[in-house]
Amino acid sequence: MKNLLTFFTLSIISLCSTFAQTYAPSHENLKTRQQFDSDRFGIFIHWGIYSMFGQGEWYLNSGILADEYAKAASAFYPIEFDASEWTSAIKDSGAKYICFTTRHHDGFSMFGTKQSDYNIVDATPFGRDILRELSDACEADSLHLHLYYSHLDWTRPDYPMARTGRQTGRDTTAIDWPHYLEFMESQLTELLTNYGDIRAIWFDGWWDHDEDSVPFNWELDRQYKLIHSINPACLVGNNHHQVPFEGEDIQIFERDVPGENSAGYAPDGISHLPLETCQTMNGMWGYKVSDTNYKTTPELIRYLVKTAGKGANLLLNIGPQPNGKLPDAALDRLRGIGQWLRENGETIYGTTGSPFPEMPWGTATTKDNRIFLHVMNPSQQEIRLPNPGNISSVVDFTNRSPLPHQIDDRELIITLPSLDIPIDYIIEIEQ
Repeated sequence: MKNLLTFFTLSIISLCSTFAQTYAPSHENLKTRQQFDSDRFGIFIHWGIYSMFGQGEWYLNSGILADEYAKAASAFYPIEFDASEWTSAIKDSGAKYICFTTRHHDGFSMFGTKQSDYNIVDATPFGRDILRELSDACEADSLHLHLYYSHLDWTRPDYPMARTGRQTGRDTTAIDWPHYLEFMESQLTELLTNYGDIRAIWFDGWWDHDEDSVPFNWELDRQYKLIHSINPACLVGNNHHQVPFEGEDIQIFERDVPGENSAGYAPDGISHLPLETCQTMNGMWGYKVSDTNYKTTPELIRYLVKTAGKGANLLLNIGPQPNGKLPDAALDRLRGIGQWLRENGETIYGTTGSPFPEMPWGTATTKDNRIFLHVMNPSQQEIRLPNPGNISSVVDFTNRSPLPHQIDDRELIITLPSLDIPIDYIIEIEQ
C-alpha cells in the first residue's frame, strides 16, 4: 500500500508539473531549430578513458569495479590529439556540426569541471581541457558544437541505483538525488558558460530508470529551464526513446531513421520538431579495438540520403583512439562522404523530406519548387511515383540532360538511362 501511495503521489506531482509549465521557445530558439534542420549532417564523437581499454564505452558496466577502472585516468595521455585536425577533417566531410561526449555513463568528465576532480584536466597527466580546444577549433572552422551529457553515472554514490552499473562497487547507502541533481546542474552551467556558443545539449540515460517499480522523477523541466535561461537559443534533445517531452527542441532516433525500428529503440511517434538520427560507422560508439567492421562509404552516403528523405539529420559517430587520433577507416569515410556532398550537397542541405511514400528504388528530398529523386536501388529501367503535379522539367541532376517521362492523372513515369549506379543517381524535377 505504501508503494502504491508513493506511486500515485509521484504521478500527481509529475502531472501537476506538466500542466504548470508550458514551454514557449524563444525567437532565438526557433531560429536555431531552422538552422539545425537545414544542416542534415553532423558528426558524433564518443571519447573518454574507456578508449584506453579498447572495449567500447560501456566497458565499466561489464563487472569492473569503478575504483579499478578509474586508474586508467592516470595513464590517459592522448599525445596525438589535435582539435584542429579533427575539425578540419570533419568540415571537409561536409558535416555542419559536432556532438562531443562531455561526460558518459562512466562518470569521467572530458572537460575542466570544478565539480569533481575526476576529469581530463585534474585526473590525467595530459592536463589539457579537451573541450576548450575543441570549442576553439569548431569556432575557427565554423562548425556548430553540441554537447552530449549523461544523466546517469556508474561511479558516483549519490546517483540513484538503476538497472545498469550495478556491479561497480558504489556505496548504495549514499544515494542522494538532490545532491546529484545539483552536481549535474552545476556542470551544465559550466558547459553553457565556459565553452563558447553551444548550440545543443544532447542528454542520454533517462532509460536507466525505465524499469523502476515507482516512476522516477528526473526533474527534466528544471534542467531544461536552466539551459534555456542561460542560453535561450540552445536546443535540448534527449535520447530517451520516447516522444519528446515538454521543453525539448529536437527529437532523437537511435540507430534508425524516423519511422523504422530495426534497433528496437523507436518511440511511439514522430513529432513536429526537427529530427535527428544517430548511427555508428562500425558497430560501437566508443573505440573498440576488435571492431573494424566499418560500413562502406557508399553505404554511409545512402544512409545519409535515406535520413534526409525522412526529413532528418544524420549524426554519424566516430570513436577516437586512446592516442587522440581519429581511426584511419573513419577518416577515409569522411573524405568519401565529403567528396560526394561537394557534388551533390544541394540535394541534401536545406531540404525537406520526401513528398512521396517510401519507394523501393530510393527516396526523395525537396527544396523550394524542386524535387530530387535519389535512385539507389533501381530494379527496372523506369521508376514510377505519384504525379506531383505542375511539372516543368525532369533532368539528370549531374549533367542537366532531359530524361524521357510520361505523366497521367495518377503517375509520373521516368525512363532511366542505361547506367551502373554505384551510390545514387539523382533526378531533378522542377515544378
